Amino acid sequence: MWAAVSELAGAMTVSYGPEGEGLTTAAIRRLPQPRPTLLAFQIAGKIAKADIEGMARQVDEAFDAHDRIDMMLIMTDFEGMDAGAVFDRDALAAQVRSVRHVRKYAVVGAPAWARAMIEFSDFLSPVEAKTFDLAEEAVAWAWINEDEPE
Repeated sequence: MWAAVSELAGAMTVSYGPEGEGLTTAAIRRLPQPRPTLLAFQIAGKIAKADIEGMARQVDEAFDAHDRIDMMLIMTDFEGMDAGAVFDRDALAAQVRSVRHVRKYAVVGAPAWARAMIEFSDFLSPVEAKTFDLAEEAVAWAWINEDEPE
């Protein structure tokens, strides 16, 4: 699951607090949410190592604060990743932790190769993962918010 995150990041605003305040980077923007157990990110552009490191920090903070969380990625204009972002140590560590902490994982607008990878990983992982087309964003929000964790 997290490998798909690593491969999907692009130009984003990384925010470090639950209200979205923080550092602006190239490809990932954290979307404010009404519940702390949902991390949602918009991904647009090409993801750099700093983007993925910022996202990994936020995910790790959520893992430290909550036993189970849901994650959603909305990919509006993904242009790939720098080599340093693909093999980032922080992102790989967060990926390992995600198996224990992520309950639901939704990805909206993923390229076909990423969709296949996410859908395949759903069979191998305890994380419930689903992909959606960009036109299905409202359906993805409804799905990720069903039966929210306490």
